[in-house]
Amino acid sequence: MPLGVCLAAPATADSTPAPPYIDHVTWADWGDLKSLRVYPTPAGRSVAGQPLKQQTDIDEAWGEVLALAPEADLPGMRDQFVCHFRFAEIGQPGKTSWNLEPWRPVVDDQTMTASGCNPGGLEEPF
Repeated sequence: MPLGVCLAAPATADSTPAPPYIDHVTWADWGDLKSLRVYPTPAGRSVAGQPLKQQTDIDEAWGEVLALAPEADLPGMRDQFVCHFRFAEIGQPGKTSWNLEPWRPVVDDQTMTASGCNPGGLEEPF
């Protein structure tokens, strides 16, 4: 009896989508205030909110943001990004962009989460 050959890649336990996680970023104005709009890729949306290997994914995604907008490396911006990465696709699946504002106060994780990732005021109405 002839034997068949399977050329498919073996299944792996890790099916985490591969980077890039960020498609692009743009700065927007909200009155006198600035907002960095972060647009995740489908892979970024897929890993966002997933607990497994999340810190590695967050670090990779934040690195992509900084590669696209190095000036975003400001106090509180990474914390806002981490909050959006963890919760945006749970709270608002498919939201067009994750918006980060350098004018927001730096707060602890509990306050950041309780404020819906927008400490110091509501999200801008873009």
